[in-house]
Amino acid sequence: MTFEAIDAWWWPYLFILVGGWLATDSWRFLGVYLGDRISEDSDALVFVRAVATALVAAVIANLVVSPSGPLADTPLLLRIGAAVAAFAAYLAARKTVIVGILAGEAVLLAGMYFL
Repeated sequence: MTFEAIDAWWWPYLFILVGGWLATDSWRFLGVYLGDRISEDSDALVFVRAVATALVAAVIANLVVSPSGPLADTPLLLRIGAAVAAFAAYLAARKTVIVGILAGEAVLLAGMYFL
């Protein structure tokens, strides 16, 4: 079964809904079921956290190094500078995520406006 298997207006929506649900909610249910049974210091949970962190880092690196859309028109140095500014603001604000996000966006938008 593929995305283009059925030629109906509703098929892409159903495909995305079912594919998105199966890919995410099954793992969420498993996490809720096993959440009380696994120690926070267990090797399995440390591994899961490491993989999750690595995936987030890979997505961010991909967005910085090879973006698509309007972000691809910005210079690489600006994207790297925005990421560095975001991380510095995140650390300066005692690891407040929203501060890092807003600082990175501010640097990126200012650079896009003035360049």
